[in-house]
Amino acid sequence: MASMQRPASSGSDSDPRYANIDERKRKRMLSNRESARWSRMRKQKQLEDLVNEVSTLQKENSQLSEGINVTTQRYIEMESANNVLRAQAMELTERLRSQNSVLHIVEEVSGYAVEIPEIPDPLLKPWQLPCPIQPIMASADMFEC
Repeated sequence: MASMQRPASSGSDSDPRYANIDERKRKRMLSNRESARWSRMRKQKQLEDLVNEVSTLQKENSQLSEGINVTTQRYIEMESANNVLRAQAMELTERLRSQNSVLHIVEEVSGYAVEIPEIPDPLLKPWQLPCPIQPIMASADMFEC
């Protein structure tokens, strides 16, 4: 009794209902693969964009740091020059006081009225100097780094 055996199949080979389901499954798998491929490409592009942005920001950061260092150095130089000028102003003020005291003695001894100027203290109120206002000249390259 030989029974006839059919080859094992999923049943989709002969039944048109299953063929339609298999075709939809195959299309869905292809669509999912394509979607996954696009997703990977999009993520790769986002990663490349972020790496480029990091590089740009690092360059900008180093330029800003260099500018800060140059400006700090210039500030230190200006502060040093100001300290020298303050010391010179103090020295000249003392010399003027000394000259004024000599003028007081000459006035007392000679009896002549001598005009003795008041000694301003520019270090206490630098914005109220008794000298005529002179324009301050500045150039744009003073502020370049």
